[in-house]
Amino acid sequence: MGMKYTRILVKISGEQLAGEGGQGFDAATSKQVASEIAQVVATGAEVVVIVGGGNYVRGAQLAGAGLSRVTADFMGMLSGVMNATALGDVFNSNSVPASVLTTVMVDQVADYYTQRRALHHLRKRRVVIVGGGIARPYFTHDTVAVSLALELDCDIVCKITKVDGVYSKDPAKFDDAQRLDSMTFDQAVADPNIKVMDKAALGLAMENNKPIVVCDLATPGNLRRLVEGEKVGTMIS
Repeated sequence: MGMKYTRILVKISGEQLAGEGGQGFDAATSKQVASEIAQVVATGAEVVVIVGGGNYVRGAQLAGAGLSRVTADFMGMLSGVMNATALGDVFNSNSVPASVLTTVMVDQVADYYTQRRALHHLRKRRVVIVGGGIARPYFTHDTVAVSLALELDCDIVCKITKVDGVYSKDPAKFDDAQRLDSMTFDQAVADPNIKVMDKAALGLAMENNKPIVVCDLATPGNLRRLVEGEKVGTMIS
């Protein structure tokens, strides 16, 4: 099959890198991520990965008792950097060439993110893994995913979740929750039951007409099928 998308941005949460334990970094889980991304690379598509840090720190939830929201958010960004550097090692050791860039300056750990640097690595057929969020407080990793996809001219944002798409309500709590194949940005923003992505990220995507697909990694080959134009998860456009 041919490619429908030539450059995609994949957003992975820190919790998903924690594996079953829910805390820390699970090498086996990240190896599975690498194998899924490897299938996409094999199609000829280019991949940008943005990784969160919730397996170590959930910034917004930490604030309080003397800890400011700004400091808590920076702790969240730094935990994203930890995940990105670890993920880069796992990718490279599993024959998926990858370069790690960080949006916060930690020169001893990884190169600083610039658009030029990211595009250079993509042209060299490397997966670009970005850690550090948007490097400003009060912005989520969802928002930076859309922002980066726009900056790096990615065709689509793929948000990886635990479930295989967007549901009419929380499928963990309601047996009658129905999976939606597609929805508009207006629906996603207006419906209070849809909590799959924060409203700032959805608003930015809507304003710039950047499609978002929500899917899981537990189904092998999902990302490859998406790139090849098959229907996967839920499309928000």
